[in-house]
Amino acid sequence: MIDTLKDPDAGPQAAGRSPSFDLQQLIRMYDFTGKTVVVTGGTGVLGASLVSALAGCGAQVAILGRNLEAGKQVLESLGSRAAQTALFACNVVDRASIEDAARQVLQRFQQVDGLVNAAGGNAPEATTSADRSFFDLPAEALRQVFELNLLGTVLPCQVFGRLMAQQGRGVILNYSSMSALRALTRVSAYSAAKSAISNFTQWLAVHMAQEYSPEIRVNALAPGFFLTQQNQFLLTDRDTGALTTRGEAILAHTPMRRFGEPDDLLGAALWLLSPASAFVTGTVVAVDGGFSAYSGV
Repeated sequence: MIDTLKDPDAGPQAAGRSPSFDLQQLIRMYDFTGKTVVVTGGTGVLGASLVSALAGCGAQVAILGRNLEAGKQVLESLGSRAAQTALFACNVVDRASIEDAARQVLQRFQQVDGLVNAAGGNAPEATTSADRSFFDLPAEALRQVFELNLLGTVLPCQVFGRLMAQQGRGVILNYSSMSALRALTRVSAYSAAKSAISNFTQWLAVHMAQEYSPEIRVNALAPGFFLTQQNQFLLTDRDTGALTTRGEAILAHTPMRRFGEPDDLLGAALWLLSPASAFVTGTVVAVDGGFSAYSGV
């Protein structure tokens, strides 16, 4: 599908056909009309932004989440595009709940072409602080973070990945984190879970391509620092809204000198979900304003 983007210096014999650049074909790669994309965590800040972008590109979007009131607000924000979008109650750490949601998605849209695992987050109780050492982090809080992030990614991949294996095609996009690429203080459980997601993404990409179909791709995004409900208590002061010492340190280590905005993820996300990345699988793409590249010197 992307033969028209071959290197013109390679010559027609090397590519097997005459090299050219077709702008309209490139535009069509980002036309998701007739495609159904499932988005877990689609009611959150980052997930909702992607839902809006996918709907704007013509996709039928199935939003999976536990907070149905927040989901209704997302649907209302879509305006006329809400007609091609549906909200389904789903707990991503409950296999039966995911399977029930999958049945409803198929009844509504008849197929699943893409899965975005945007559900995740951290918990204050699983984060070290001046009042809570690593040795005192409660097991229940650690388990909650592990399950929400890792199990909440693996289980949807099992349920919707089975559908993709049966149809021989599909795209999965997981959400890892900068904490999987660089060791960050305080968030031990979250970092461990997100590191596992990066590894799982690579494993699943190989497994699906080798065992089922090379037309099933699995990749992940590793967002840098975005202000969300989950991390706001770490980056800004609860009372004043001013940056915490940690927030200031993060900006000082981000060459672009700002936090990410939800729309900053859209280019990479749409690329990885589209045929424009047809030869890309098993990769984790950092969207971080240069944080992971900067040594501090």
